[in-house]
Amino acid sequence: MTARPRIAVSSCLLGELVRFNGGHSRDRFLSGALDPFVDWVRICPEMELGLGTPRETLRLERSPDGPRLMTRTTGVDLTGRMTALARARSAALDVDGYVFKSRSPSCGLHGIPLHPEGGGRPVGKRNRGAFASVVTDAHPLLPVEDEGRLNDALLRESFVERVFAHARLRELLDGEWRPADLVAFHARHKMQILAHDPVHYREAGRVVARAGVRPRQELGADYARAFRSALATKATVGRNVNVLQHCMGMITLDPARRADLVEVIESYQAGRVPLSVPTTLLRHHARCQPAAYVRDQTYFLPFPEALRLRNHVPA
Repeated sequence: MTARPRIAVSSCLLGELVRFNGGHSRDRFLSGALDPFVDWVRICPEMELGLGTPRETLRLERSPDGPRLMTRTTGVDLTGRMTALARARSAALDVDGYVFKSRSPSCGLHGIPLHPEGGGRPVGKRNRGAFASVVTDAHPLLPVEDEGRLNDALLRESFVERVFAHARLRELLDGEWRPADLVAFHARHKMQILAHDPVHYREAGRVVARAGVRPRQELGADYARAFRSALATKATVGRNVNVLQHCMGMITLDPARRADLVEVIESYQAGRVPLSVPTTLLRHHARCQPAAYVRDQTYFLPFPEALRLRNHVPA
């Protein structure tokens, strides 16, 4: 796994002193465990607008034309400037994921309060920040999260898996790839895709089946859309079990070892052990015999092992 994800991030989450109060919101996972494995693209839209720090706080206000981004005390409308900045940033954005600052009227992804015009108690809390809304609309398949939701083990694992998968695809398509390279890429990712979305798994397979026939640019674009759409669907316990059983069927095992593996997969399915237990055991068996197809599947190592993200027990 050589590809390093490029991840856009609200720069306060990496410790930069750009918050409204002159402070930061350093996140320990982003600036600690994940940092050695990714390249960050740091973004603070408020600073890029020239608002400086410390600065007046902002809020979203209701209007007939949709939410407006307003300064809280002086009532300056920043919507047009923020929208223009977000569109410019979106057009040039070449990243594999984005981590936004939670609860921010500019960068928040979930539950941002919407106030009445001129202020007052919020009238709704189902909004996105003004900057984040434009970016996510422009890149609907981009893996995005906020640092608060990344405290959830399952959401963290899903996000990190997706950004590393996006990075591997970007590395392939940015190079001088041939149809055979796309076929090989898909072969290594088949089980990972299947664990997420069987429908897009079949779609990606149909695209690859025409490698060498269709124009290269169209082929790459269609495969990227199917691949990213598949990964956007969260893997489930049931689909993971299906993949584990599928891989087990391609490995030659004596009856005792097969029975052990079946028991471990059933324990995962029942919520007694994390996914790392059956995947580690399958990888071990695949390494001990000529089972290159199984051994090389990105499903078994979708991100660096040091991140230890498959160690939670499914609910």
